[in-house]
Amino acid sequence: MVAGRGPVIAVEEAAGWAVRYARYDLEHDRGVELPRRDRVPMTVDTPFDLASLTKLFTSVAAVQQIERGTLGIDARVGAYLPDFRAVVEHGITVRQLLTHTSGLRPELPLYDAADGAARLEMLRREVPVREPGTSYLYSDLNMLLLQHLLERLTGRSLDVLFHDGITRPLGMTSTRFDPCPTAAATEDQRRPWGKVDRGMLRGVVHDENAWALGGVAGHAGLFSTGRDLAVFCRTLLAGGSYGPARVLGPDFVELLLTPPGLGFAVDQAWFMGGLAGRGAAGHTGFTGTSLVLDPATDTFLVLLTNRVHPHRGEPDSRPRAAAATRLARAVRGA
Repeated sequence: MVAGRGPVIAVEEAAGWAVRYARYDLEHDRGVELPRRDRVPMTVDTPFDLASLTKLFTSVAAVQQIERGTLGIDARVGAYLPDFRAVVEHGITVRQLLTHTSGLRPELPLYDAADGAARLEMLRREVPVREPGTSYLYSDLNMLLLQHLLERLTGRSLDVLFHDGITRPLGMTSTRFDPCPTAAATEDQRRPWGKVDRGMLRGVVHDENAWALGGVAGHAGLFSTGRDLAVFCRTLLAGGSYGPARVLGPDFVELLLTPPGLGFAVDQAWFMGGLAGRGAAGHTGFTGTSLVLDPATDTFLVLLTNRVHPHRGEPDSRPRAAAATRLARAVRGA
């Protein structure tokens, strides 16, 4: 966990094990622990699979293109991806992708496709299940489409866009797509709970679709540390600059964080706890990660866990909300 206010990191702590289990025993419904000598302790430098926190970086990369004038926020995605037939037919816009109002369903089984061409064709023909622009429906497909759009627009792959436009200028040297061999372990990924059979995962992306796409995806795949994410948070709270580096202008950071948020969720008490209510923004990740910015008090909270190690269960965001509430009480006096 890392928490701070302005340029100050107030709390930076690590607890537990980055690697504790050898496998998951389905018959006895328990993890099989490694001998203590073979376990890996968590440290403040441990990288984590960020899961859906990756979406925040995709959103920043998209808004960078909006700031440069190369991408229109209300432009139709089909203008950039004319071969994505369903997107063209239904007139989905860039804003709708960023606000999860495209009407696209939450995900596709890309991991079942035979090859990259088949996965691409699935995306090209996918039609909305709701009328675009009429309601919120959280979908990984929005960020996958943004990835294709950004790569088509710039001629650069998403990992290069992240590196050149965000992580390198900010000095976020521990933030990258897989492989990341020193990362905290995630899941003994097997059917029936998983969607593919991959065994115990460490240093490779947990999300099955991101894995099927080679580890680089707009919705998941990044690994990072608490310290690096603190830099990311401080940059956005400072209006897009960190030291001499500038990744966005203040007006475009405001565009990202203003309700309903572009990629960022705003004032969601279920994981923001007491920080919600006055414009706090952030996101969660399936692997047990979360990030919250509170512009009203210039504070941030990064919570990184490997809650799916060794086996996924029902998500429980009460620890996230409790940590955010404690921070809110400290800075707001509530």
